[in-house]
Amino acid sequence: MNKKSLSERDICTKFITPAIEKSGWNRLTHFLEEVSFTDGKIYVRGKLTARGERKRADYILYYKPNIPIAIIEAKDNNHSVRAGIQQALEYAKILDIPCVFSSNGDGFVFHDRTAENENIETEIGLDTFPTPEELWEKYKKYKGIVTPEAERISSHDYFFDGSDRKPRYYQQIAINRTVEAIANKQNRILLVMATGTGKTYTAFQIIHRLWKSGTKKRILFLADRNSLIDQTRKGDFKYFKDKMTVVKHRQVDKSYEIYLALYQGLSGSDEEANIYKQFTPEFFDLIVVDECHRGSAKDDSAWREILTYFKKATHIGLTATPKETKETSNIEYFGEPLYMYSLKQGINDGFLAPYKVVRVTLSVDAEGWRPEKGKKDKEGIEVEDRIYNRKDFDRNLVIDERTQIVAKKVTEFLKGYDRFAKTIIFCQDINHAERMRYAIAKENGDLVAANYKYTMQITGDNDEGKRELDNFINPEEKYPVVVTTSELMTTGVDAQTCKVIVLDANINSMTKFKQIIGRGTRINEDYGKLFFTVLDFRNATDLFADKEFDGDPIRIKEGNEDTDLGNIDNEEEETPIIDEETGEEIKIIEPPTIRTPDGGNSELPAKREKIFVNGVDVSILVSRELYFDQNGKPITTSLKEHTRGIIKGKFKSLDNFIKKWSQAEKKEAIIAELQDHGILIHALFDAVDSQLDLFDLICHLAYDQPPLTRRERANNVKKRNHFTKYGETARKVLESLLDKYAEEGISNIESMEVLRLQPLSDFGSPLEIINEFGSKVKYLEAVKELEFELYKSA
Repeated sequence: MNKKSLSERDICTKFITPAIEKSGWNRLTHFLEEVSFTDGKIYVRGKLTARGERKRADYILYYKPNIPIAIIEAKDNNHSVRAGIQQALEYAKILDIPCVFSSNGDGFVFHDRTAENENIETEIGLDTFPTPEELWEKYKKYKGIVTPEAERISSHDYFFDGSDRKPRYYQQIAINRTVEAIANKQNRILLVMATGTGKTYTAFQIIHRLWKSGTKKRILFLADRNSLIDQTRKGDFKYFKDKMTVVKHRQVDKSYEIYLALYQGLSGSDEEANIYKQFTPEFFDLIVVDECHRGSAKDDSAWREILTYFKKATHIGLTATPKETKETSNIEYFGEPLYMYSLKQGINDGFLAPYKVVRVTLSVDAEGWRPEKGKKDKEGIEVEDRIYNRKDFDRNLVIDERTQIVAKKVTEFLKGYDRFAKTIIFCQDINHAERMRYAIAKENGDLVAANYKYTMQITGDNDEGKRELDNFINPEEKYPVVVTTSELMTTGVDAQTCKVIVLDANINSMTKFKQIIGRGTRINEDYGKLFFTVLDFRNATDLFADKEFDGDPIRIKEGNEDTDLGNIDNEEEETPIIDEETGEEIKIIEPPTIRTPDGGNSELPAKREKIFVNGVDVSILVSRELYFDQNGKPITTSLKEHTRGIIKGKFKSLDNFIKKWSQAEKKEAIIAELQDHGILIHALFDAVDSQLDLFDLICHLAYDQPPLTRRERANNVKKRNHFTKYGETARKVLESLLDKYAEEGISNIESMEVLRLQPLSDFGSPLEIINEFGSKVKYLEAVKELEFELYKSA
């Protein structure tokens, strides 16, 4: 047998797989072949989307399901045995795997990430591939698992529900690291995972493995909003069945094993409300704190007292946005994150939806507004003469026309996109949300007349709106479509099909900004949700440029070296009044007092919370789309300069680029590679000339070459009469492909699917067309020749 003539797949089937099986690896339980562990980044081209390539490992070896211990990268025999090792190492780092192999069918190169000497890489024969037990020992060393008890806990089975559902690779890492850390007696754990990446499912698998192994017998899942508890109970945690209860109505039943509870359902402003004390401090041995950046982040909060009371339990904090300020620190309490999976990673892997940003600047926001002399508000009171700006609007001063023009712009966008695209408008406060709902209703009278629930206010004080929250997040429910809110929907709302997020609130908190953006990051392909758009009226998206937006959390709060994090004594504090339904703090505004001459107190008239005015000229100064680089940061230079920099960094010269373009088996592969490096192809065409070929566009921008349009290139080929050697039908097919190229670009003619489209389909079925060329191979050769002719003059 000539190995050199075999494909990579043949090498796997005939040599690598038999070598693995011979060493005791069971095909059904121990390894998977051609494992795609990402979904492929989503690229947005106008209203269209396309997925990039998935990351794929040739083999992943498991000690038990979801406990991966080795990875193998295969190459055909025209490559050396070492050829796949760098790619395998890259994947092993992503997947947290210690044992890395490369093979071309002659043997293996073994890279041992647990080794510390010259034996880190060795060559081994096909007959000496390590056994599962040998690689499990390597895994235990890599993870620091040293005792039999730690090994028992760490290797305990995952939960399977009989379906095909299994953890994604990053969930698998978070679950395994957490279980292994607890097996090694770590009692404070922080997991940071972007919104929409399945924190609750991750928590369920952690709890289930620890519970089933007997490591943790009574577990408390803490949250601060009813919506979070309900989603958890009805969703991933439903498999706990009668072993689980939700603490309600301040009643405690100690006969369960899994407890779901609101902070505010366990505690209160008086001692009688602190029902958590009905449990002994040792009752729970595991507490999972969802959205731990909220109530329990501050070490002097009333809610932290619950964690302090159950201080002997293991505490796991879950959040997309760890809070790190001078006063508050998740890291101080839980420690450095055990695992982080960011928004950028989620988007690059194709598990989270990418975003487009449209920045809208209003005249009064950019220039400020100063009332003319004697200007009166809607109550007939003269408005204080000063310059009001974006920070004032809807907080201190309300301009009716400003609200109206925002509603008009949102409606205009939806009319050009999809009037039934689920939309959340984040407002300054409840009053603003109420007024915005009214303005949206006026702009969309036809749809509101058909169903008044087209637009609704969903805020903590609005019972009708809160009842519609489940319908808004349910993909199968059409209404409501456009909702206005202030704080209620910033977190804990799983809005899978939210396609538009409108920012008309001053957002100064990075934590809040991340949570709001997270409302749009979920993907639902069944309902066409693959990306979302942010309409920004307040320049809040400046926060995208902040290094904190998608960077590692850095502890800011200064710690006290004498503080024992497991034994925190809280000073007495004024407990906030919390709405038990929404988890929102209820603010009580009292009128100010002054000291009278006789030493008594006298109430001043309460200052008006807001001034309402109308008759103000408000217009849109500019509306433009922001572009983001491959790291998710806004592009501050021009799009052309940004592209020039990437091209010149990747290709040394024009000749180098032309050579790469010419030698590519498919131009689509080059296009995908350029996109992965941050070139915004669709935006470039819009900015320069949509009639150009991408090849010409790049040569023009990066190397100052005079460009040709696609039509010009196609006509040049036709003039050369290159296709006279083909039969009449074949020649007409190639001429139609040229026309298709002139209209749509190179990618479409490379796909066999083009044969099913007009005008190609007029020549017969794809099989009939291919037969005109003699065979599929000859048809593809003809297409390759056509491409060569297109770029012949380059």
